[in-house]
Amino acid sequence: MFDNFRADWRAVFHNDPAARNAWEVLTYAGLHAITWHRMAHFLWRHKLKFAARLVSQINRFITGIEIHPGATIAKGFFIDHGMGVVIGETAEVGENCLLYHGVTLGGVTLEKKKRHPTLGSNVVVGAGAKVLGDITLGDNVQVGANAVVVKDVPANCVVVGIPGRVVMQDGVRVPLTHGREFDPEMEMIKSMMDKIEALEEKVQKIEKGDQDVSASV
Repeated sequence: MFDNFRADWRAVFHNDPAARNAWEVLTYAGLHAITWHRMAHFLWRHKLKFAARLVSQINRFITGIEIHPGATIAKGFFIDHGMGVVIGETAEVGENCLLYHGVTLGGVTLEKKKRHPTLGSNVVVGAGAKVLGDITLGDNVQVGANAVVVKDVPANCVVVGIPGRVVMQDGVRVPLTHGREFDPEMEMIKSMMDKIEALEEKVQKIEKGDQDVSASV
């Protein structure tokens, strides 16, 4: 546990340029949240479920960060700012991961099974992003702010959008036009463009008709 705390402590300085000294870091809600969670998780693993939930609720009340005591989080974890972060019971987080405020590692089913995401090591999840379901994000994945990720993501990728789509892998930009999954935003934009083109054609026909009438007069 002390090794984890030291790694979490170092993660603050590594991920937050505003962290100037130890006294400031001691006030960080993200550091408080992960420290309380490790205590709650210890109780959870030793079948002291009520005590674990009590500690996690105190943690939530103090920090504004809700981490289920059953969630498994490796060392070097940091939540920057942190307000509104929710991490579900069966979530698994690898080493040296960074979450920003408003992130949800949530589920999409009520079945009693693995229903929350698994994050590899060195994963960064941007503010407001939602990672949902029993999916896996590989090592070094970066999730853009407010993205909604509902499918597995390979290692070394950048994911953006709703639903989340890979825009870069291994440092190479990925084209978005070759048969990817249904994208409601793109479909909506395409539909609007089609309607605009149809309206333009109608206007042109009307204008042409008026010109023909004027010419005949």
